[in-house]
Amino acid sequence: MAQFSVNAQRFDPYKNFKFRVKWDGKYVAGVSKMGSLKRSTEVINHREGGDPSSQRHSPGQTKYEPIMLERGITHDKEFEQWANKVWNYGSGLGAEVSLKDFRKDIIVELMNESGQVAIAYKIYRCWVSEFTALPELDANANAIAIQSIQLQNEGWERDFEVTEPTEPTFLEPPA
Repeated sequence: MAQFSVNAQRFDPYKNFKFRVKWDGKYVAGVSKMGSLKRSTEVINHREGGDPSSQRHSPGQTKYEPIMLERGITHDKEFEQWANKVWNYGSGLGAEVSLKDFRKDIIVELMNESGQVAIAYKIYRCWVSEFTALPELDANANAIAIQSIQLQNEGWERDFEVTEPTEPTFLEPPA
């Protein structure tokens, strides 16, 4: 079976550097790095008294790993505003957590080299469990200041309505 059904000439897998993250119906500015989507299912070992000396294995509870999002610090407030819905210092007794809307569903889109959406995942009921507002600062360094959020989630699935796009063919310029 071919790895690509629409673009049979394509051989290379998609690259990991073209992606977008969306929540609340809009793309989040400047996300430069995202942790992997990973889940693991606990193994339950069991055997009956009359079984041979080997165990049987059954699936148990499934755990979805937290996802880290990173971006360079700008004046965009999306990371901080979402993190403040989970815990907002100084907002007053009983108002520190926004129980109504601290969870969000997010969408991650992986694109081909031409910028066409090739694969998308929906990630459900995310909330910010860790927020880095400012990284370590160093006057002798030569780096971008990065802020990050760690998202707990209750599962994800591939959006199978996003199908393989027909990749454009570029013609040679006339001589």
